[in-house]
Amino acid sequence: MTNVGQTEVRVGYQSTTPQQVVRPIKFAHIVLRTRQYREMVDWWCAFLGGSVRHGNDFLSFLSYDDEHHRIAIVGLPHLVEPVKDSVGLEHFAFTFATLDDLFAKYEQMKAMGCSPYWTINHGMTLSAYYRDPDGNQVETQVDSMSPDEADAFMQSDLFAANPIGINVDFDRLLERRRQGVSEAELLDYATASQQ
Repeated sequence: MTNVGQTEVRVGYQSTTPQQVVRPIKFAHIVLRTRQYREMVDWWCAFLGGSVRHGNDFLSFLSYDDEHHRIAIVGLPHLVEPVKDSVGLEHFAFTFATLDDLFAKYEQMKAMGCSPYWTINHGMTLSAYYRDPDGNQVETQVDSMSPDEADAFMQSDLFAANPIGINVDFDRLLERRRQGVSEAELLDYATASQQ
């Protein structure tokens, strides 16, 4: 360190100790390989409400926010189908700001002919799971608890007894929301099995 007036200025790289874990500042993007290049680009643009930031006949960079790309799709016609029940990625998830936004995405996806294969109240989230044209599993969710409440919930006996959650019917939840039922009531884990 060098003192410049009253301000300390770090000069050069300073090594950390093995106990100091350096964490990334964000999750930036994923890259998907496919044989169905055009179908995947179209599906992901529609799903994200995003756009291709750069694309050609084998590679596209997609984004829906301020990141230069959140998803890249690479078309490789020589790829083989994945082996069922093999190790690898289970799913990735996108969080929506409100329950109404999650329901709007649900209705948009249904209008595209893509219904979720699973809808569930996980306790800390209400979620709907979809498959893209290659079968990659994508979760859409809304948080139903604050981070501190979610941490406490995940340490509870209730969560330990069922760490997956309770299946729910999104059509029924959406109908109840249209009837004026509050977001808090629809997200409530304690009554999820009765909804």
